[in-house]
Amino acid sequence: MSSKLAALNHWVSEVSQLTQPDQIHWCDGSIVERDALVELMLERGELLALNPETHPDCYLHRSHPGDVARVEHLTFVCTADQADAGPNNNWMAPDQARASMDGLFTGCMRGRTLYVIPYCMGPIHSPYARCGVEITDSPYVVANMRIMTRMGADALARIEREGRFVRGLHSIGELDPERRFIMHFPEELSILSYGSGYGGNALLGKKCHALRIASWQARNEGWLAEHMLIVGIQNPQGETHYVAAAFPSACGKTNLAMLIPPVTHAGWKVWTIGDDICWLHPGPDGRLWAINPESGFFGVAPGTGRNTNPNALDMLDRDAIFTNVAVTAENGPWWEGKSDETPHKDWQGRDFDPGRGPAAHPNSRFTVSMRQCPSFSAEADNPAGVPISALIFGGRRESLVPLVFEALDWNHGVLVGASMASETTAAATGAVGVVRRDSMAMKPFCGYNFADYFSHWLSFGDRLEHLPKIFHVNWFRKGPDGKFLWPGFGDNLRVLQWILERCAGRAGAVETPIGLLPRREDLDLRGLESLNGSLDALLAIDPAGWRNEWADVGNYLDSFGARVPDALRAEHARVSALVGHVAPA
Repeated sequence: MSSKLAALNHWVSEVSQLTQPDQIHWCDGSIVERDALVELMLERGELLALNPETHPDCYLHRSHPGDVARVEHLTFVCTADQADAGPNNNWMAPDQARASMDGLFTGCMRGRTLYVIPYCMGPIHSPYARCGVEITDSPYVVANMRIMTRMGADALARIEREGRFVRGLHSIGELDPERRFIMHFPEELSILSYGSGYGGNALLGKKCHALRIASWQARNEGWLAEHMLIVGIQNPQGETHYVAAAFPSACGKTNLAMLIPPVTHAGWKVWTIGDDICWLHPGPDGRLWAINPESGFFGVAPGTGRNTNPNALDMLDRDAIFTNVAVTAENGPWWEGKSDETPHKDWQGRDFDPGRGPAAHPNSRFTVSMRQCPSFSAEADNPAGVPISALIFGGRRESLVPLVFEALDWNHGVLVGASMASETTAAATGAVGVVRRDSMAMKPFCGYNFADYFSHWLSFGDRLEHLPKIFHVNWFRKGPDGKFLWPGFGDNLRVLQWILERCAGRAGAVETPIGLLPRREDLDLRGLESLNGSLDALLAIDPAGWRNEWADVGNYLDSFGARVPDALRAEHARVSALVGHVAPA
């Protein structure tokens, strides 16, 4: 089999000559193909079948213990001019990067099959979707890409019509951490990934294409590729509004995307469009419209339970792939927070021993079609996307940052997103719990200089007639006893309710130096009378703390040098002056 597109055939031939596979397989995305790949992986021991009675068509994959997360320190953006990659990215000269990677790829697929995966990011007929082709030697990658993207014959047909696609070459190599790199060439719309089988490093349609390469495409084409969930919220009157929200990985995006309203909010409904990535385009009506470029969820398993995200749990009892979770004695998937059962085998297949640490790896994952989610909205397949009423930024801050505030205007909102800080999580290698600036939750994913990215965001203030409002939330503020002040999960709808009422001009707020905050009477707190004084703490503003915060933000912006837009520096100076004139309470 081959393609009608000569450029694609030529590239596949070049890669085949370099990697020297035993055979080439063009993926069509069919169920027959999928079943054959599963059978192959079961025979090899790369997949383990879970209990067919409790979890039909569910499988467990155990990755190499040294290959369990993104490797940001081995991820590079390779532009001709290093300044275009910016200090937010590791940079390598394109010629040097290609030479190094060619050395790794030479002969790496001997004894293996080369799989050609044509895929579409976004609804197959959407003008906002973009296509790619991943070449890989991993059937595990093929099986996951079939869930996470619109993969196969329809995608190939679109690629052949358009004649353009993002090129991604991946090999698991030897799974040697010393021979592991993920290289991005945004000027050429190409990706090279070697030595890892982990999702974010190997499923090239996900972070590599849909964020790092797409953010470059978006800047050139006039749209935004963002690390955001998309959720629809329907009030009892039948009005549905859509919001997009940015949170760092493993900080609750999936839980918010599948939120179940609290019992006090009868008649409210929440619709899931996406839980991780959002492409935002100016629409013909002067609003921002969003599509989810993915078709599945690659979610963090630990912490997903009946009390935290029942919608996620309900979609994981069939047709799912689990990676690095534990198993029960009945051969069902298990992770911390799932149930009170005692795990039988840990994520490495060893008899569970609490002395060895968690039974499931902290970054263990599930891959499942978004259509299995009970709150899935068919609007996720709408080629036009959905209109966005509000953009929300949120980070993990134990102190200082209030529960919610609204930006004063678009430029202020861009500064709020640019200055966002959060604690690191197990989704990336390195220390956990360290607070770092993570602009728009895009620090690991923006494919070009953050200063230019901020300029691109600011440009929408002049380009859109109907700008969405911008908000910041913080579910993670703690009291002196170290306990969370806000209950979170389903009760987060109360905050979203205020946000949407603000967008409709129906809710009150009080202006502070950092933005517009709700008053107690502006929030629907039915059933949360136990908060008492906690709400005062959740909405408190510490002028001294914020003076330090904005000073630190200034230093952060300075780290990006002369390219930082004057408008953002002016906004920072304005907000800093406001905070500086507030006397301590």
